[in-house]
Amino acid sequence: MVGQRFMENLIDLDKDKKCVISTFCEEPRAAYNRVKLTSYFETRNPSALSMTSEFDDDGRTPWYEENNVELLLNDKVVSVDTKTKTVTGASGKTIDYDVAVFATGSYPFVPPIPGKQRPGVFVYRTIEDLEAMLAYVKENNVKSAAVIGGGLLGLEAAKAVADMKVESHIIEFAPILMCRQIDQGGHDALVGKIEEMGLKVHCGARTESFVGENGSTDMEDMSPVSALRFSNEGWADLDVQMVVVSAGIKPRDELARDTDITVGERGGIVVDEQLKTSVDGTYAIGEIALYNNFIYGLIAPGYDMAGVCSKIVAQEELGYDLGLEEKPAFTGADLSTKLKLLGCDVASFGENQPSPDDPDVSNLVWNDPLGGIYRKLIFNKAGTKLRGGILVGDASDYSKLHKLAIQGGELPENPAMLLAPASARGDVEEEELSDDPNTQICSCNDVTRGQIADTIKELGVDGASLKEVKTCSKAGTGCGGCEPDVKMILKQELEKLGGSLSNNLCEHFAYSRPELMALVRTDEDPSSVDSFDKILHKHGHGDGCEICKPAVGSILASMYNGVILDEGRDALQDTNDRSLANMQRGGSYSVVPRVPGGEITPEQLVQMGKTAKKYNLYSKITGAQRIDFFGASKYQLPDIWEELGSVGLESGHAYGKALRTVKSCVGSTWCRYGVQDSVGFAIRVENRYKGVRSPHKMKSAVSGCVRECAEAQGKDFGMIATENGYNLYVGGNGGVNPVHAQLLATDIDEDTVIKYLDRYIMYYILTADRLERTAPWQAKLPSGKNGGGPIEHLKEVIIEDSLGICDELDRRMQHLVDTYHDEWAEVVKDPERRAKFKQFVNTDEVQTREEMIEFIDQRGQVRPTDWATDGQPQTNWKPETIDVFARSEKSWVTVGKTSDFAPNVGSAILYGNTQLAVFNNAQRGEWYCTQNMCPHKQAFVLSQGIIGDNAEGLAKVACPLHKKQFGLADGKQLDGDLALITFPVKIEGDYVLVELPAQVEVDAILGTNGLRVQSSGGCPDITGTSLEADILNGVKNATMTVV
Repeated sequence: MVGQRFMENLIDLDKDKKCVISTFCEEPRAAYNRVKLTSYFETRNPSALSMTSEFDDDGRTPWYEENNVELLLNDKVVSVDTKTKTVTGASGKTIDYDVAVFATGSYPFVPPIPGKQRPGVFVYRTIEDLEAMLAYVKENNVKSAAVIGGGLLGLEAAKAVADMKVESHIIEFAPILMCRQIDQGGHDALVGKIEEMGLKVHCGARTESFVGENGSTDMEDMSPVSALRFSNEGWADLDVQMVVVSAGIKPRDELARDTDITVGERGGIVVDEQLKTSVDGTYAIGEIALYNNFIYGLIAPGYDMAGVCSKIVAQEELGYDLGLEEKPAFTGADLSTKLKLLGCDVASFGENQPSPDDPDVSNLVWNDPLGGIYRKLIFNKAGTKLRGGILVGDASDYSKLHKLAIQGGELPENPAMLLAPASARGDVEEEELSDDPNTQICSCNDVTRGQIADTIKELGVDGASLKEVKTCSKAGTGCGGCEPDVKMILKQELEKLGGSLSNNLCEHFAYSRPELMALVRTDEDPSSVDSFDKILHKHGHGDGCEICKPAVGSILASMYNGVILDEGRDALQDTNDRSLANMQRGGSYSVVPRVPGGEITPEQLVQMGKTAKKYNLYSKITGAQRIDFFGASKYQLPDIWEELGSVGLESGHAYGKALRTVKSCVGSTWCRYGVQDSVGFAIRVENRYKGVRSPHKMKSAVSGCVRECAEAQGKDFGMIATENGYNLYVGGNGGVNPVHAQLLATDIDEDTVIKYLDRYIMYYILTADRLERTAPWQAKLPSGKNGGGPIEHLKEVIIEDSLGICDELDRRMQHLVDTYHDEWAEVVKDPERRAKFKQFVNTDEVQTREEMIEFIDQRGQVRPTDWATDGQPQTNWKPETIDVFARSEKSWVTVGKTSDFAPNVGSAILYGNTQLAVFNNAQRGEWYCTQNMCPHKQAFVLSQGIIGDNAEGLAKVACPLHKKQFGLADGKQLDGDLALITFPVKIEGDYVLVELPAQVEVDAILGTNGLRVQSSGGCPDITGTSLEADILNGVKNATMTVV
């Protein structure tokens, strides 16, 4: 990484192209981002880590040829002759040089523990290391692994192990994790977060040996590792089948040791402030460079070295006058860090661990073990200077604190105001960024605010996208932690230039959701904007997509409230709304009846039990006082709901962006502390707002007294009973970023609560952005006329009618209440709607959930087996070739009438044992057919995806599970390297025909039996089956792979 940065810097400085660069690379591909190595599991695509662009099959990228750089891959340097000025690679190639820059980095330090030579012992450094671990895990059925080392790299390695679905044990010799960055309090908070994720931490561990399967503990035996043995008194062996050593690094200075270049006593090439070694014409940068007897193992100091070295080479070796007032120099680096480790913020800055005998120290500590947050700020005795700090669990204000510690600045009159984390202060707005152009934004690449602003000006309003700004400025391309700040600067700078950061819905609408809602809401002819096609024609272009279709569907529901499955509106609905149920792993669905206020009758409970038992549904009581049932097939849903509806149970709208529940305590009807009937009021509130579609889900609660057992202040809107009525709170959220609700009104009666809620909810529906919860929406509202923040503005709008819109808000909400319909009741009673849930349009035959994914027993119930991690077997499925049936004999097969296939959606058909998806793109008058299995997780769901087009007009479908995008014409993934097998479609009269090979051939590649997800991860054994006989006897002129 550092060597790559040096080359980029030097090329920028070498305006006259004086320099010819050759770079040796030991690995099979060009430079990639090791800092983000664990993210490799997300894609298993090395190009996602590339520092330049996508790798070709040889591991190269166009950057090297474009910049006249000779790239020598798979060629480790074996010798450097500083007298003849030559470098020789393992390939035998020798190159003359004028300047040699050592950027050889480091290698993992493996302690001399007996057994380190065993199969199953790995280091964590390269993509090849990860691939070797993955292969070993699969081949040896590894269930448990140990990571030796609890520093930064060790925790990254532990995450990599956990991502392989292997139990991960972190083994650390020191008494705490990350002992160079945090203290005992930070350790305790970090361990709490880590163990919540299922990882195990063992500190103070003295590893004695890696034990082999045969019980041996020597340095020669090659029996695979089976356990760790410790010298700690009373510690038992730890059974593991794999060990990953990440116990530190050592500079790769072996080349220099064979020359007259000076090397440090403990390793590393000695350099001065200009990164020069003891031999003229040679330099060293990165983890190989020993400056002032210190090795810098972080990427930011390495990039600083690359910057200094490139300027020195340009000036002194190439003869450029760079116009610098001072000679470039590396004089050390700020070792402050902010990282996301195992999902937990960890940051340290400044003097985070001053000497115990330092007299000028005053500490402030915030320790919240329940929230997993630890913060320690270190001031001078006078409290006038912030010297450093440690942040674990919440480091959202790191930039501000880091600047105060490193650059200085005025502290608050009470410095303790800096201590509380943003989450405790209830902040939901982004941290304010300094306007100072010298403020460092990206520490990895040493990019300031001013440099980012200059980049934005150069790109201009039209060219300054987040992607382009990151590419041109390098900000956000290291660890990625500063990307939110880069985005904020982009927004601010574009506004200064008269532009704005686009908040358009997508490429089809040049409006945000609030803007589009306003256009629909104020249209003088409502009939001209009462469907997606009409709104698209009037205010957009193209076909639409998986972003704008659900957004417009939500607007239509909020304005007109028609049945969402009627008149083509089902084509707009996202994954869950189209099926009126939440799609779960493997393509089955959940069933969630509404239980208003948590009150339920014995008859309803009995019917729930009967239905769950009949359909073998996994049953669970939720935290929202409801009962969820999991594992239903889509074709079963109408029958299930018919049975539940017989005892008055209605849809709980768990699938929709709508009101979920109104939670309640028992209130005055039972509780000795209750002062109001909280259950009765919760039922009234839930029955009023049930089915109301909104920009995001809404949750509510009613507490019967100030003891707040229903947790109303953590909801989108909540009521707490008082002796005189209710206090009404709004804008609270739980989830990832909890926000405390704010008090809107006090001691009001039920009718007044309802009136204010009608207005609050409708104001939110009309003005919030797409997928925006009430808390961030509320935080963005203007302050009241006399200050007081957004809550005062809401009081003015809702109570005082300052905008003159209360009549409209009241009227629109009453329309939604008056037009309420139980969506499942509408389906059950109507054969045409019920037919939408048929599994295959061309047959009454069904494939059960068990035929598509293995169901396993868990505590007496069944659930689908776990998905494999991306990149492992049964994920990212690919045929040998996208045209796998090229040599097969094909025929046109009638699969149904055109009327069987709903417009602008996909429908599944069954061909032999294979599920195919047929898409009727009525907007274009085009038809497509693909496999129904999404290759990402081998789930048979593509027919349920939203179809549309991209910015280039390419017809596409978005997988309903993870929104993977596939072109419908050629099947290629638009956002990755997967692909679908496609088949031609033609229409003859009223019939739809698909050109297909013989059933046995299609089944051999795409048959459900062969692609069923199984816990074993193995391939099905078809030996002796009819499928094997058919393949052997009936397949001719075909090239195929049996999966």
